[in-house]
Amino acid sequence: MDIDPRRLRVLHEVARRGGVMRAAEALFLTPSAVSQQLAHLEREVGLALIDRSQRRVSLTPAGRVLAGYAERVEDELAEARRELTRFTERLAGPVRIAAFPTVIKHILVPAMQRLAVHHPKIIPIIHEVYGPPALQELRLGQVDVLITEQDMSLPALSQPSLSTRTLYVDEYRIVAPPAWPEAPRTIGELTGMPWVAGEPSQACGQALDRLAAIHGFEPRKVHVITEFGPTLSLVVAGHGVAIVPELALLDVPEGEVRVSYIKDVGARRLDAVTRVSRTRSGEPDPVQAVVIGAIEDATRELVGHLRSAHAVEEPGEPVT
Repeated sequence: MDIDPRRLRVLHEVARRGGVMRAAEALFLTPSAVSQQLAHLEREVGLALIDRSQRRVSLTPAGRVLAGYAERVEDELAEARRELTRFTERLAGPVRIAAFPTVIKHILVPAMQRLAVHHPKIIPIIHEVYGPPALQELRLGQVDVLITEQDMSLPALSQPSLSTRTLYVDEYRIVAPPAWPEAPRTIGELTGMPWVAGEPSQACGQALDRLAAIHGFEPRKVHVITEFGPTLSLVVAGHGVAIVPELALLDVPEGEVRVSYIKDVGARRLDAVTRVSRTRSGEPDPVQAVVIGAIEDATRELVGHLRSAHAVEEPGEPVT
């Protein structure tokens, strides 16, 4: 039985992506070409591999078995590519990164500039997606590196198939309208105020719920906003107070909002998450490793910049 390994790759992608359309996108083929490759593969093995009796394409039992072998072939080829990369000392290819706006602007863009200088053949591809949809894309192989955010009070993401490393602990700030005579100094001053809250699944939303539970108040969530830009706009216009991370304030002009340095508000944790390699070495893809290294370097540079800025501030004092 002669089986074309290229057609095994097509079958593997159909199984991995959950359909012909997504497999076609991943392989840069048309859906028709993918269907033709699958039909050729079925003739080669003499068995039906695709169940076409339903509207959604699915694999037959024989197709699932062969897809399992195809996955192992892919792993072996990935291992071979790693060894060849080390041998030739050349790093190239696309790396898909999922993240959210504050990280994209302040960490990923500087990281991309580093890569362009030191590894010009590596092509970072940024996808603005976060939360459960981003995690699903990572598991399905639609992204290679995922940057996540989570309130520090919650445990880090821990799954056998995923590898997580902490990039940055981003401290929260409470912001108030500029018309206030001074920034709030205690949580107690804010308990009856209207809040521009984050979604409960987001780190800032988790932080507000945590503070409310600790201090025994029910936050009056007048507005629930996903992005920090609209959140800060509502605060500036006097529609409430908000919890935002430090990174969200880097682009805010001085005096636009009242920023409070109330202690014990907490922080969000930014993590870089990748799929665990199933190859013999267990090591990450060398191209992905270089990209993560550039992200870590950009994060360290950002931390140094923030520490320098804090050195000229009065500790614990609100600023306007």
